[in-house]
Amino acid sequence: MKGFEAFRVALDALRGNRLRSLLTMLGVIIGIAAVIVVVSIGSGARQQIEQQVEGLGSNLILVVQGELDTGNLASSAVSTSTMQLDDEEVLTDVVGDPEAVTARISSGAPVRAESREQFTTIQGADQNLPNVLNRPVAEGQYFTSVDVDSRRRVAVLGSLTADRLFPGADPVGRQITISGTRFEVIGVLAERGESFGVTQDNEIHVPITTAQRLFGIERVDAFAVKAPSADSVPDLSEQLWRAMKAEHPDQTYSAVTQTQVLGVVGQILGLLTAVLAAIAGISLLVGGVGVSNIMLVSVRERTREIGLRKALGARQRDVLVQFLVEAVLLTSVGGVIGIVVGVVGSIVVDQVSPLPAVIEWWSPVVAFAVSAAVGIFFGVFPARRAGKLDPVVALRTE
Repeated sequence: MKGFEAFRVALDALRGNRLRSLLTMLGVIIGIAAVIVVVSIGSGARQQIEQQVEGLGSNLILVVQGELDTGNLASSAVSTSTMQLDDEEVLTDVVGDPEAVTARISSGAPVRAESREQFTTIQGADQNLPNVLNRPVAEGQYFTSVDVDSRRRVAVLGSLTADRLFPGADPVGRQITISGTRFEVIGVLAERGESFGVTQDNEIHVPITTAQRLFGIERVDAFAVKAPSADSVPDLSEQLWRAMKAEHPDQTYSAVTQTQVLGVVGQILGLLTAVLAAIAGISLLVGGVGVSNIMLVSVRERTREIGLRKALGARQRDVLVQFLVEAVLLTSVGGVIGIVVGVVGSIVVDQVSPLPAVIEWWSPVVAFAVSAAVGIFFGVFPARRAGKLDPVVALRTE
């Protein structure tokens, strides 16, 4: 039987049982669409995080307590920080620029302004943070080294925090209360936007020394270092690590670069996307089993037709190809519909939800190839069974 004739007969067979064919394709459609949507969300998440990390600058280095192995996350060990403000001088000596290093601590606390109250992230930092982490001030000013040294109770609000605590009013010069302690607002940070539906503007910056007294701690959670250039990052990160080890031989430290951060993010999101795609792909397996079952039913229903064809000279190979083409056509049509549903679903997710979705060009191609492969894999057994039918026995079947 010629290829075109086999395709025409297969198409007629599917048309003759439209509802059954549609229900059979449903598993393939759902599986293909789910895989495309999951991959799109994973790709969008990775792209958004990369943009945010790169927005901090390609020459940023984070010095943290503990050993972080970016090549093997399972072997990484992060310990409670014992770093102190004095360690900033050690890092500054390595960099050679006193404005290129900033210390940070972070905690949450209730904040009150007049009759309004909310729970907000409190960032303790020094005067270098806007320069190192690229956080410009939209109104007022950031605190100075004098404010840090004197533990002055001043605060710089995130844009969302400012809108919530002082709606329609200028917050600069106003008073707020953090954990029962009064602070003067001296500035508002420029808007940074959302990440996965979570705003980055609901925060308050205070001098790190003031934050330490407020929370009753002496530690520093991390140091951020701005390298002179992107090319100097690898050597400088090694020097920073060695300097901290020389100062505190009994402690472990990590100097993490932007490239390493993106690598870790890529590993986590890649693994998560693969797991979710595998779960979504289970419906493809279920769809393949459904295709196989329906094709076996079709072989049984068309036993006399098969016997008649073989009696008229059709070879075993011709019958095998006929039913295999039907199975592949069934899953291929389901694959095309699934691709359309998946692409439309990804666009809808990107438009109406906080989850970003970026359609990778290869995902529909792979999805179609997988759908065709499912048809071949699960169609071989029914097709072989049809091809091996004895024409005499088949013609006698009622």
